[in-house]
Amino acid sequence: MPQRKDGGDAILEALRKLDVDYIISSPGSEWPSVWEALARQEVNEEPGPKYINTWHETLAVAMAQGYTRMTGRMQAVLLHAGVGVLQGSMGIHGAFQGEIPMIVASGETATYGEQDDFDPGPQWLRNLSIVGGPNRLVDSITKWSSRVTSAEVLYETFSRAGEMAQRTPKGPTFLNVPMETMLEEWIPPTNLRNKPAAPKTRPESSDVEAIADLVIKAKNPVILADSAGKTAEGFQAMITLAESINIPVFESEGPGYSNFPHNHPLHNGYDLKQRYTEFDVFLVVGTRAPWYPASNSPVDSTVIVIDENPIKEFMVYQDLGADHYLEGDLAASLELLSEAIKSKGGQPKAVASNTGVWERYRAISEDAANASPIDVGVLCNALSDNMPSDSIYIDETIVHRPHILRRINRDNPQSYLRPIGGLGQGLGTALGVKLATPERPVVALMGDGAFLYNPITQAFGVARESNLPIMIVVFNNTSYAAMKRLHLSFYPEGDAAKTGIFHGVDIPGPDYQGLADPFGGHGERVEDPKRLSGAIKDGLAAIAEGRVAILDVALSG
Repeated sequence: MPQRKDGGDAILEALRKLDVDYIISSPGSEWPSVWEALARQEVNEEPGPKYINTWHETLAVAMAQGYTRMTGRMQAVLLHAGVGVLQGSMGIHGAFQGEIPMIVASGETATYGEQDDFDPGPQWLRNLSIVGGPNRLVDSITKWSSRVTSAEVLYETFSRAGEMAQRTPKGPTFLNVPMETMLEEWIPPTNLRNKPAAPKTRPESSDVEAIADLVIKAKNPVILADSAGKTAEGFQAMITLAESINIPVFESEGPGYSNFPHNHPLHNGYDLKQRYTEFDVFLVVGTRAPWYPASNSPVDSTVIVIDENPIKEFMVYQDLGADHYLEGDLAASLELLSEAIKSKGGQPKAVASNTGVWERYRAISEDAANASPIDVGVLCNALSDNMPSDSIYIDETIVHRPHILRRINRDNPQSYLRPIGGLGQGLGTALGVKLATPERPVVALMGDGAFLYNPITQAFGVARESNLPIMIVVFNNTSYAAMKRLHLSFYPEGDAAKTGIFHGVDIPGPDYQGLADPFGGHGERVEDPKRLSGAIKDGLAAIAEGRVAILDVALSG
C-alpha cells in the first residue's frame, strides 16, 4: 500500500527537482512534516537534499550563501516563524545584495488552536505570529515573497520560487507556509519533471562588436573588477581578456571575490583612483559602485560597464558613469569580447610594467617586523608565506582589509570572499564554503569586533557536528578602530581627541583562544611575531585533524 504523502513530501520533492543539495536550518516547531519526509527519504533510501543542522538562523542563511557562492548551486533554508526570519534577515539582505539565489521559508499557523483536531501550541497565539504573515518582514529584501495557501499548490509554488530565484537578477525568494497546509494530504502530479537550469544571458552581438572596436582603438584601456571572479570561468575569462591586448587590471578597493592572479604581470593592484588620468577607456567588470563618491567617475574618458545586471534595484543611490553597457553573464560576456578583439586583429598595447607594486605593498620595516603587539602587515605576510596556495580566505575585517588584499598572495580562482552586507556573517560564510570545498583549507580573517558580532558558540557546534573544520584568525586590536577613525574625522579637535575619552571603541574581549575548547578545537594566543609561522602551521595541523582552530593575534592597531 502506498505511503500517504503530505505537504512535507511536496516541499522535499520540489527541492529534489530543483537539484538542491542541502536543507540548512535552525529548526523550528512548524516543520515536523518536512522532518518526517526527510526520515522517510532515508528509510526508503531515496536520493534528495541532506539536512544541515545549525544552531542559529544567521548561520543557516550565511552557510547557504557561502555554499552557493562557491558552487553556483541554490540551496534551501528553513527558519522558525517570524522570529527566525528576523534573526536571519541580515543574511537574507546580504543574499539580495549579492544576487545569490536561495529559497527561504518559514512557517506559521492558520487556526491558532481553534481547529478541533489540530493544536499548534499556545506560543503561536501569544508570541510568534506576525500580522500579515512573516513575508511582510522580508518583502523589501527578497526578490519575491508569498504565502502558500493549500497543499494543492505547495509543490509548484516551491518549484516556482526556486526557478525565480535563479533568474537574472538572482536573489533569495521567500515562502510562508502554514503548518495546517503541510499536514494536508498531497497527491503528487502524474508527471514530475526535473527543473531545467536557468539559461545564461548574453549580450547582443552588435554590442560586443562595438565595445571591441572601442577597446582596440583605445590608447590606454584599463580593467576594474569586483565580482568577475565569482566563478572560476569568470576568473579565467578575465585573464584571457587582459592578455588579449595587454590591458592592465585593477581590483576594486573592497572586492567581493578574487578576480585576477596576484602573480600576473598585468595585475596592478588596488589603487586605481590616483591613476585615473593615465587611462582613456575603463572596462568596469561586475562592479556596482566603482567610484566614490559615485559622481567621481573619471573625466575625459569612456566608461564601459560589463555586468549581468548593472542597475541594482536594491541600491538607494547609484551612479556608474557609464557611456556603454555590455549586459549578460559575466564570464560569457568577457569571453565574447575577447573573441571579438582577437577576430578584429587587436594588437597588444605597450603597457608599463607593474614591477614593484607587490613589493611595495608587502614591504615591512625592521622595527615593525619585530614589534609586539604585532604589526598587521607582519601578520598578513606570515599568512601569505605559510598558508597553502589553495587556501580560501573569508575576510570579515574593516580597517585591516587593505593589508589583507595587498599582502596575502592569491593566484587561484575562488580564493577570497567578503561577506555581503552587515557584520556577523563571516563564520557562517566560512562554514558554507567549507561544506562546498572540503578539500581546501578555509580560513576566516576577522577583526575582534566583527568576530563578536557572529554566533560564535553556535558556529563551533555546527563545525563539529557537520565535520567542517575551519581556521579563524582574530585580528585583535581590542577596539572598534573604524569607530574611532570616523569619530576623529568629524571631530579632530574635539574633546574626545584631546582627552582620549572615546565611547563605543574599546573591546574588553574574552579569552578568544579558549572559545573552541568545549568543542575539541585548537586555540592559541600569539603576541610574538616570531611565533606566527609556527602558530599558523599548528592551526593548519588542527584543521587537518578535523578540529576548528582559532588564533588570537595581538595587533598594534
